[in-house]
Amino acid sequence: MSKKIAILATHGFEESELSSPKEHIEQHGWTAHIISPESGSIKAWAEKDWGKEYPVDKTLDEVSASDYDALVLPGGVINPDKLRVNESALSFVKDFFQQHKPVAAICHGPQILINAEVVEGRKLTSVKNISADLKNAGANWEDSEVVVDQGLVTSRTPEDLPAFNAKLVEEVKEGKHSGQTV
Repeated sequence: MSKKIAILATHGFEESELSSPKEHIEQHGWTAHIISPESGSIKAWAEKDWGKEYPVDKTLDEVSASDYDALVLPGGVINPDKLRVNESALSFVKDFFQQHKPVAAICHGPQILINAEVVEGRKLTSVKNISADLKNAGANWEDSEVVVDQGLVTSRTPEDLPAFNAKLVEEVKEGKHSGQTV
């Protein structure tokens, strides 16, 4: 069964947290689109310096959550900080929750979920730097390699990508989750 996954990112995403899930999705014969507020290409952050540029498949104003089976939110420090104040990005994210579709966020990616107001009462993880932010927003944070809560998949760092990618695929195969809601 063919699936279509949106990867929402802008300049400053952590390169491995976009490239690894994208490759994993494509290895399953599924389509992965990089969605961004900007058209053209977006520049990765590769651990300690700027990385490669990645072509944007569609801009936020060209898509809706109903076009996709799931959403991936890569981290990095710059990327989520920009997206969490972008109203179009927040609406796009919320729509996945309203449609009960899987959402996967890694590292600093869950910062976007805080501003989208979808973490309260949810079990998740993230990079330790934002654990207090998530707890303050009402999330039940835990320090685990991967946490799944009703279609919401979260992981801490690039080291957790194998577990993150595996759970992302598992949740997409399961489809909609009634407990995945705003």
